[in-house]
Amino acid sequence: MGIAESTPDELPSDAEEQLRSGEQQLELSGRRLRRLPSAVCALSRLQKLYVSGTGLRELPEEIEELRELRILALDFNKLERLPDGLCRLPRLTRLYLGGNRLLALPADFAQLQSLRCLWIEGNFLRRFPRPLLRLVALQSLQMGDNRLRALPAELPRMTGLRGLWLYGNRFEEFPPALLRMGRLHILDLDRNRLGGFPDLHPLRALRVFSYDHNPVTGPPRVADTVFLVGEGAVERMAERDEPTPRPPPRRPARAFEDEEEEDLLIGGAGSRALGAPRGSLRALEAAPGLGT
Repeated sequence: MGIAESTPDELPSDAEEQLRSGEQQLELSGRRLRRLPSAVCALSRLQKLYVSGTGLRELPEEIEELRELRILALDFNKLERLPDGLCRLPRLTRLYLGGNRLLALPADFAQLQSLRCLWIEGNFLRRFPRPLLRLVALQSLQMGDNRLRALPAELPRMTGLRGLWLYGNRFEEFPPALLRMGRLHILDLDRNRLGGFPDLHPLRALRVFSYDHNPVTGPPRVADTVFLVGEGAVERMAERDEPTPRPPPRRPARAFEDEEEEDLLIGGAGSRALGAPRGSLRALEAAPGLGT
């Protein structure tokens, strides 16, 4: 039996049942939706909207009517652009855009000042979107599997950033701006083209650094408190004579979406830090993290 396709303007038949609980959450993931039903944008009290893996090609400007929305999952669709209306969601804290066809972000994206977690991995970004530099409260930024070659010198303006995932891009040199990101806890540069690293001791808050699958001959110089993933990392950490913790996964689990951001980044499965398989948000399960 195939997945039923909703009509363009109506809510799915089970929507009222989903909303009856009072949680104001709507799950549309896995359905066939080329565009979001207009009736969804009339749900002004909606707080969580999941539209993952539906084949969605566009979003209506009317999405800005969802003024209470906190979580919006749009990953694994076919979006090539975002409407300006999405940038006018004042309470949005988590936005999942991975696995789409985005080349850039709207200039008004900087208006999302409540945003704490942005996942935009698996798109076609060639340049770091400059509107992100104004999101000083953003804590988790997942930009793996894009086409980035450099980072802007202004990156340290993002003083709230604690987790930065840049795996699967096209960096040939370690971006100098990262050395001034002294508050980062997680940094993932796996699967790039890096031939070496500077001394990373300036990253005093760093807890996890992944550099695997780069043409390097050994681990970088880091503090003894940093968990390393890459060539020579096992040997380096064995020299510390400490037990090796298991790093948290790269991808999110919805069970952790209501946790504090610090717990999400470091201690919860929602951190998406290292090594978990690709898949939908719903399918992923919690896994132990590093602890705070």
